[in-house]
Amino acid sequence: MLSRDDDCTLVIMAKAPKPGRVKTRLAQSLPLTAVTAFYRCLLDDTVTLARSLGNVEVAIMCPGSDLDELACLAGDEVCVVAQKGEGLAAGLTSVFAHFAAGHQRVIAFNSDSPHLPASVLEDAFKILAAHDIVLGPTHDGGYYLIGAKATHPALFENDGMGTTNALEALMARARALDLSVGFTAPFYDIDVASDLARLAEELRLAPARAPRTAAWLTEWDQAVAQLRTGTGDL
Repeated sequence: MLSRDDDCTLVIMAKAPKPGRVKTRLAQSLPLTAVTAFYRCLLDDTVTLARSLGNVEVAIMCPGSDLDELACLAGDEVCVVAQKGEGLAAGLTSVFAHFAAGHQRVIAFNSDSPHLPASVLEDAFKILAAHDIVLGPTHDGGYYLIGAKATHPALFENDGMGTTNALEALMARARALDLSVGFTAPFYDIDVASDLARLAEELRLAPARAPRTAAWLTEWDQAVAQLRTGTGDL
């Protein structure tokens, strides 16, 4: 648990749950309406996860066009801020320009990470106390979180959080800027069908980790089973 003296902000990189704009790689396996509903559950549970951390300010950074919708979804206790510019690199630059001006610890992480243990986020803030930046690697060569205590716009040039080789490219830029880097435990994103299956198995054993997502996955599995037997539709 972080102490009351810590000045920490946890920023969720999010989009409004609109068909064709979220979790697009999953659309190869699921109907767009299902992908959108699934992402809404992921986002809701991710906000709940973020708010479970003690003494941490929670915020959402999003495209300007999504500001009003996400503000309604997030509620009054979560600050929702529109990024400057288009794309994820602009969003990450906006996070640290907006929140790290006072050299407090700021961590940005994915909006589809409700399965991430809260202890990993707490560890990230602790690691950041001793390093210029902290990174959470994904198994596919990307990263699920990044934290810093100051704004470093050059870190995010032509970047894509959580994409293949994004971690290697960002680390090269960090070395060029002479920034010290700490790491949290590797984890996985929910990008493709195999990730979805892995998440479903984990949440079957521990649904309380992400209750909205767990409930949606159960309902989806039931709908698929009924479709296969000819007793239902998607």
